[in-house]
Amino acid sequence: MKKRYVVRLAQEEREWLKELVSKGKAAAYKIKHANILLMVDADGPGWTDQQAAEAFSCHMNTVARIRQRFVEEGLEAALERKKRRYKPRVVDGEVEARLIALWYSAPPKGHARWTLRLLADQAVEREIVPAISHETVRQVLKKTISSRI
Repeated sequence: MKKRYVVRLAQEEREWLKELVSKGKAAAYKIKHANILLMVDADGPGWTDQQAAEAFSCHMNTVARIRQRFVEEGLEAALERKKRRYKPRVVDGEVEARLIALWYSAPPKGHARWTLRLLADQAVEREIVPAISHETVRQVLKKTISSRI
């Protein structure tokens, strides 16, 4: 199978990676990533993803992602860990307070009590939040209300 992301290290990059590995002063994951890049280099040993994964005790997908990051983003990005993207919180203090106030209010006509899904629907309908799941409503209520006595 033809590789989609082919690693071709320049001589300076290869020397820098060898120095990084031989010094051993970097984080363990950086040294592992550097070793992987050195071994999968098409102009060097040219190992397959499976060979590199077995040699460095990681999954083949890890090798493939390092290869892809090197081609798309460069050497520094390939040596770093994947950056995680966190979603901003939907519920802040004000939204929390309005949900609790809604919880203590009388339920809509045709309902005997508030359900989590009904609360989520009403929160969106009353434009407290643009969108919210019943699970998020549950977590807010669990955190703030131990019992509704």
